[in-house]
Amino acid sequence: MKKIKKNPRIAASILSADFSILGKEVKDIDKAGSDIIHIDVMDGTFVPNITFGADVVASIRKFSKKLFDVHLMIEKPSNHIDAFYKAGADIITIHVETEKHPIRTLEYIRSLGIKAGISINPATNEDNLKYLLDYCDLILVMLVNPGFGGQKTINSQIKKLCSIDKMIREEKKNILLEVDGGVNIKNFSTLIKSGADILVAGSAVFKGGMKMYKKNIENLKNTWKRIDNKENS
Repeated sequence: MKKIKKNPRIAASILSADFSILGKEVKDIDKAGSDIIHIDVMDGTFVPNITFGADVVASIRKFSKKLFDVHLMIEKPSNHIDAFYKAGADIITIHVETEKHPIRTLEYIRSLGIKAGISINPATNEDNLKYLLDYCDLILVMLVNPGFGGQKTINSQIKKLCSIDKMIREEKKNILLEVDGGVNIKNFSTLIKSGADILVAGSAVFKGGMKMYKKNIENLKNTWKRIDNKENS
C-alpha cells in the first residue's frame, strides 16, 4: 500500500539562526511560515558541538506558539527530559545510540502529554527501530553526521528513509517521519517521495537574512507542490 502524501511540514532549525537575537529569529521564522521550530540540543560529547540548554529553550518559548521540536543530541538524555518539558518542548527526540533504555524513556516522554521521538545516525541500521515503533510518535532520520549545520546530505540515507517508511506502513503505525541534514530545494521532493512528513531545514531557510525567510520557505514548499500537481494531474 502506497503512503498517501500530505502537505509536507517544514521545521526551521534555529541552529542556523543568529544566536545574538535568537528570540527575534524565532518570531521571524514563525511569521515567515515555518510550521515547526526545530531546536538541536548538543552537549559537545555525543556530537562535537555545544548549543542550547533548557534555559535557552524556555527563554525563546514566548516568541512562538508553533510546535517546539527539541532534538536531544546528548549523552544520557533521560536525565534531561523534565527540564526540556518544563522549558516548553512539544516534541522531545532522543537518539537510539545514547539511550540504554529507550522504551522506558519514550514512554516517560509520552506520559508528560507530549510527543516522543527517536533518532538514528547515518551509520545506525534501521533494524534498531523495529521494537520501538509502539513507543514513539516520530522517527528522525539523520541525513548527515550530527553536530554541525550546513552539511551535504549523505545519499545512502535516502535508501534508509525509504526502508523506514516501508517499515512504518507495513506495521500500520501512525508515526511521523522526519529528516534532517542538507535539506534544500534540489532534494526536497525526493525526500518527500521517500517518505518524509517533516523536513528540518536550517541553511535553506535562513540564507539571505530575515527579508528572505518567507520566500525561502515558500520556495521549498512550492517545489513539492509543482511536482505533486504534475503527478496528480
